[in-house]
Amino acid sequence: MEQSIEAISAIPFRMYEAWNRGDTAGFFADLAEDVLFAELEGTIYRSRADAIAAHEELLGTVMKGSQLVRGEVHFARIVSPGTGVVHSRVGILMPGEDEPPSTRFSMQLFVVVWRDDRWVVAALENARLLSLASMAALETLAGE
Repeated sequence: MEQSIEAISAIPFRMYEAWNRGDTAGFFADLAEDVLFAELEGTIYRSRADAIAAHEELLGTVMKGSQLVRGEVHFARIVSPGTGVVHSRVGILMPGEDEPPSTRFSMQLFVVVWRDDRWVVAALENARLLSLASMAALETLAGE
């Protein structure tokens, strides 16, 4: 592997492919052992092993058969030798659906570092992608 934008941009796509196979370990294969991973509802995992354990249950139950679709990398940059960032977006398609609803798209921010001759994800944040109108509606529902 090389220290290139193409190499770091490929990480999200490997993750999507693994998710679509139901391969939890493969989904997290590019994460460092000591990754910091903030999930969309606020859970923070402090290791790859913890993230795998939690997501094995998720992929075996609630998200079983789901597919990550329409994935794209919006930007990738090597910010200094051996350190990069990647921003991606993807939708989640549940079994029986043809297209995910707009509320089921998320965005990820990856911080990647060069270790042992390969890029690994040192930090990852997964957040729901919401329009300003959707956020306003949620605030109204919450009474804020």
